[in-house]
Amino acid sequence: MGTTIRVGAVNYLNTKPLVERLTAFAPSIDLSFDLPSRLADRLAAGEFEVGLIPVVEFFRGANYSYIPNVAIGSRGPVLSVTLFSRVPWPEIRSVALDEGSRTSAALTRILLEKRYGVTPRVEPLPIDAPAEEAGTDAVLLIGDRAMRACLPGHRHAYDLGREWADWTGLPFVYAVWAVRDGVDLGPAAGAFRKAKDYGLAHAGAVAAREAPALGLDPGYCRRYFEHIINYDLGPRELAGLTRFHALAADLGLTPQGVDLVRYHRHDLVESR
Repeated sequence: MGTTIRVGAVNYLNTKPLVERLTAFAPSIDLSFDLPSRLADRLAAGEFEVGLIPVVEFFRGANYSYIPNVAIGSRGPVLSVTLFSRVPWPEIRSVALDEGSRTSAALTRILLEKRYGVTPRVEPLPIDAPAEEAGTDAVLLIGDRAMRACLPGHRHAYDLGREWADWTGLPFVYAVWAVRDGVDLGPAAGAFRKAKDYGLAHAGAVAAREAPALGLDPGYCRRYFEHIINYDLGPRELAGLTRFHALAADLGLTPQGVDLVRYHRHDLVESR
């Protein structure tokens, strides 16, 4: 019996292709699910060896490395990260941020302050709180909740993936597989890419299985997997990550000077 590798992931729709048959490709993996924000805290506390965490927490973490070629991102509209607002961007004076989010919360603040020049009052939106009852000018929703929400009382529905792409011309990365410092995944390291490839190759089956519980159309979910979410982590995605980190650090949301370090087997040469 090999060493068990504790892996934490989010249970949102956009994660499903990344965990499809993950434990079959690496039986040593013990997979569990939680909210993005809680995953980051649990990874930092040593409860996981690997976590699919918000990228803002990657930059706040203790010498994490990332598993290459796998991420959750977008190259334009993302559909599952939406700022619903009663007023246009420049008029926003208060915003409620989905408690499950940290990267998207940071992105919201970056867009407000750096792109639109406003610094609103910020408050949390609890996971179980109805977004319609938020008394703020705007409310950020992420994940499956954002995909189902309508909020007719809010005139504007801003897709933050589109906002970022229109502003920077770069992809945005929301989450990466982060590996704690000193962890050797051994043969299980390759399972994350295998699961991604398998999940995307079977996107129709994954969509058909997951859609009913969410009240979504299976065809819509398949298109979401195949054409909306970007699961790659190549040079342009890394450039987007670097830009995000610089902007977040400038606002004091992450530390300065954090390197993007690629995970490597301990018996291999490090690649950055």
